[in-house]
Amino acid sequence: MTSTPVTLRDVTLRDGLQLTGKPLSTDRKVAIVRELLSLGIPSLEIGSLANPALVPPMANTVEVIESLTPDELARSWVWVATPRHVEKAARAGAVNFQYCLSASDRHNQANIGRPTEDSLAAMPAAIEHARSAGGRIQLCVATAFTCPFDGLVQQETVLRIASDPRTEGAEDIVLCDTLGQATPAQVTSLVSAVATRSPARRIVYHGHDTWGMGVANSLAAVAAGASELDGALGGLGGCPFAPGASGNAATEDLLFALRPDWLTPDTFGAVVALADGLLAELDEPNRSRAGQAAHSSTTAFEWAVAAPDARECR
Repeated sequence: MTSTPVTLRDVTLRDGLQLTGKPLSTDRKVAIVRELLSLGIPSLEIGSLANPALVPPMANTVEVIESLTPDELARSWVWVATPRHVEKAARAGAVNFQYCLSASDRHNQANIGRPTEDSLAAMPAAIEHARSAGGRIQLCVATAFTCPFDGLVQQETVLRIASDPRTEGAEDIVLCDTLGQATPAQVTSLVSAVATRSPARRIVYHGHDTWGMGVANSLAAVAAGASELDGALGGLGGCPFAPGASGNAATEDLLFALRPDWLTPDTFGAVVALADGLLAELDEPNRSRAGQAAHSSTTAFEWAVAAPDARECR
């Protein structure tokens, strides 16, 4: 196993839950946060300040923030789309904010209710609120590759957003394959271009697995300069305002591919078990190929999740 500087952010509690029909209680979400952090997941996305009438599973995000300790919040990110969102999350104790807008104007209108230009114009105020709270803010660019309404998004559109002076102060840029339609070559091209245009920023890649390219695209992003990847347990996820979008790249698949230094076969098994329990609770299918294979592989392979009696025989 080789070490890697790439980190993983688990987004189960935000992107992963957006389309689920069974909202989780505050206590259940807090328990998942603590279990993931205790297993070694470096950071998490714990919720969204989106309108709860439109995204009901996010309705208790403020309560989740208020229930976490400062140390836990230091490793937790909250999705925001307006300066007011930042203020509200900061009052609850949040210190890490992911300010999201879409490269596609029509998707920004559907997702956030305003043109992309309006979201950009509001970003300096959001940055100032984050700084006042002693926190960090990311620039998150949704539909960075394709739009459900307009199709292909031109790379230059994303590059203009990345270099817009109104985004200065955002330490990272998150590039989102919202629909999961990108190819490794497209990911390599965009990540490389953003790294050249905005060299001081860390690049985070947020991929979906709609066309089966979640892991391939994520690894292509790393090779091109991304230093963090987003994933969700069991490949949960999707955007309620992006027809055709399906689940995220699975946390289990990304962990199995990356093999970070802190990950052991037993820790991987615990992640798989956590995903199994959550997906059963939500009545959602498990889309993780590694999670499925862990149950079906021969126990001679150390990453297999063997039954208790089989483990005792090894």
